Amino acid sequence: MRTYRGVEIEDTFAEAFPMAAARVLVTAATPHWARIAAQVATGYATSVIACDAEAGIERELAPPETPDGRPGIALLFFAFNRDALQKALVNRVGQCILTCPTTACYNGLPLAPDKVIRIGGQLRYFGDGWQISKVLEPQPEQPAPTTQIGSQKVKLRRRLWRIPVMEGEFVCEDFFGTVKGVAGGNLLILGESQSAALAAAEAAVQAIRRIPDVIVPFPGGIVRSGSKVGSRYKKLRASTNEAYCPTLRSVGNTALPEGVDCVYEIVIDGLTEQAVRQAMRVGLVAACQPGIRRISAGNYGGKLGPYHLRLYDLLDET
Repeated sequence: MRTYRGVEIEDTFAEAFPMAAARVLVTAATPHWARIAAQVATGYATSVIACDAEAGIERELAPPETPDGRPGIALLFFAFNRDALQKALVNRVGQCILTCPTTACYNGLPLAPDKVIRIGGQLRYFGDGWQISKVLEPQPEQPAPTTQIGSQKVKLRRRLWRIPVMEGEFVCEDFFGTVKGVAGGNLLILGESQSAALAAAEAAVQAIRRIPDVIVPFPGGIVRSGSKVGSRYKKLRASTNEAYCPTLRSVGNTALPEGVDCVYEIVIDGLTEQAVRQAMRVGLVAACQPGIRRISAGNYGGKLGPYHLRLYDLLDET
């Protein structure tokens, strides 16, 4: 087993898998209201095991970076497919962003035929016939490409829907681009104590959040309830990973070396494999702190997903 800064690095890999992903840009009159909308819209979105999506704040945006020149925040959302992603986003934008004072909502990825979902075009009906739209780009010389939305073919143009609300109007882009993202990158941080493991996990999350195109979807970016697939209870799709539970060290098969009394997991989703790999690398380096005995990663023997992110490869890239 190799070591880095006195911490053991296990010869293993994180197993990640593809998911449909979208970037949502939320703007508001002030950073305060942009952040409130972002936090509410990404709530209860930690794991698709039980949530409609995995989501998180990617980064804050300065006014020059946003479509309307106001303060903003970029959010990333992940779901198993585009249909599920559209359903989750329509619900979350409609319930959490449309309702929030001063906000507007824009697409943050390129539009490509048959790789888009419709958000503003669904939410427009809240306007009860008073909604209006505006095409942002001039009519092209060539016919606009079309995309399939349900049973209909529609022209793929950047369009804003303006929906009247009691404050004035809510602006939301019609189509949002999607890509095949990568979900499930992870690190397991094995510490001598809760305080040491938590400090290392917090340092790892802080480093990861500086990487573009990724999120850490769990509370504060840290997971204390790492899971395994399946359960002795047939109705459960996942259950506690007893091999990493310190209180079960003496009653079952344990993966904990002597001296480890706390384990935290960090889960990473990204728009590309390279972004997830980079996030794992900086997280691993940041987590190698005093009081940490070992860094590991979770996988399912290569049966879950095609992306195998080996910790030793990450070490070689530092």
